Amino acid sequence: MQGFTIFDMIILIVYLAAVLFAGLHFAKKDMKGKEYFKGDGTVPWWVTSVSIFATLLSPISFLSLAGNSYAGTWLMWFAQLGMLLAIPITIRFFLPIYSRLDIDTAYHYLELRFGSKGLRILGAAMFIIYQIGRMSIIMYLPCMVLGSLTGINVNLLIALMGIIAIIYSYTGGLKSVLWTDFIQGSVLLLGVSFALIFLLCNIDGGIGAIFGAFTNEHKFLAADRPIFDYNIFRDSVLLIIVGAGFNTMGSYVSSQDIVQRFTTTTDTKKLNKMMLANGALSIFIATVFYLIGTGLYVFYQQNALPPAAEQDQIFASYIAFELPVGITGILLAAIYAASQSTLSTGLNSVASSWTLDIQARLSKRELSFEKQTKIGQYVSLAVGVFSIVVSMVLANGGIKSAYEWFNGFMGLVLGILVGMFILGAFTKIANTFGAVIAFIAATAVMIYIKYFVPAEAVSIWSYSIISIVVSLVVGIPASLIWRKIKGDTSDPEPHTTIYKIRED
Repeated sequence: MQGFTIFDMIILIVYLAAVLFAGLHFAKKDMKGKEYFKGDGTVPWWVTSVSIFATLLSPISFLSLAGNSYAGTWLMWFAQLGMLLAIPITIRFFLPIYSRLDIDTAYHYLELRFGSKGLRILGAAMFIIYQIGRMSIIMYLPCMVLGSLTGINVNLLIALMGIIAIIYSYTGGLKSVLWTDFIQGSVLLLGVSFALIFLLCNIDGGIGAIFGAFTNEHKFLAADRPIFDYNIFRDSVLLIIVGAGFNTMGSYVSSQDIVQRFTTTTDTKKLNKMMLANGALSIFIATVFYLIGTGLYVFYQQNALPPAAEQDQIFASYIAFELPVGITGILLAAIYAASQSTLSTGLNSVASSWTLDIQARLSKRELSFEKQTKIGQYVSLAVGVFSIVVSMVLANGGIKSAYEWFNGFMGLVLGILVGMFILGAFTKIANTFGAVIAFIAATAVMIYIKYFVPAEAVSIWSYSIISIVVSLVVGIPASLIWRKIKGDTSDPEPHTTIYKIRED
């Protein structure tokens, strides 16, 4: 057990410096306005696809998925299969709409569909709340792990991560963020694959011992977890797949950090390739992580546990104490730097949403491209500092599994938000009044479930499903009533619903 050595520390520092240099290199062109927020059209689709992959997974998956598999079963692995639901729905219904409308942000769609600046501002505000929470946990988790392994103060690590990410976002715009994400995602894929191969070579029995753990010790699916439960609010394999599918679809459809990638091109073939490649990468890497988690369970039955062997830290502990010197530094640096790139994505998307969805809508005069860029830079700076503070608060609290906590949080916020998008895209009768009433109803129901219903009574995987159902059940009648009162027989703007797309 060599632990984290001076040589690994040197590699960590050099790696971070190289990534920072790469981010600044891609930022060398002075981009303003929409180029700052949407890129300059030169980024290949495969770079954007890996960027989506890195944004959705990042260190939350790097650490928590292996931790879940190590401490329990493969139950949460089935959440990745939700992409088999999310990707076809997004490709079939939403990407053609976004492509034809050539939207600037996700919430630009709400304004075009409902003719309401207020809904656009509301959607952007919800996303910003969600993204601040996401960025905070993305900083918190890897810094807690690295702090325990290296002895560096966790608050110092959080501050350093936030500062470097702010530099990416402030100077480079989306183009810099996309290329940096691509580099980090590629390093993660290669590094994790190497870690699995190295682990298998050092387990007595190899891959056979892992499959033995599946059957003999119920490490694949616990005996008390059903495939299907008639109570749709309790955990089951089917609920996890469907619930995670709607969670992921919520990200694809209504989360600006992902939709921002779709705005880089209006070519639907490229958009479809982005989605399919992202889905394949995500399912592949999740499977690798879960194999690593079960492999670590078998490995540490045969060998002594390392220090800092808590659930979300077990993989990082293995990296620090079992992998060769040098490789340890690269992989731990990849965890840390991947967090930075994902954080910079969040900062850039929050900056674009605030500037284009809120500031530009509230301003009495049209904002110049230079003014938009300057506002975006100031917002990324302010939000970055605030997220650092929130992350430090999380680091001093207690979260057993960051992955499950994050999915519950995502289902709560994005589930409410995506209900408005589905209401708008899948119905012709929905209007602003119906969307607002649906939003209020879904918010009230979800707050009640989250804070006043026992956690064991309603699974976090049902949050998005409940939110969407409430939005449709309330929003459609409310829209009909309002139309009846006002005598409104108007149709939505062209290409804002799935019906016009079908006609085309």
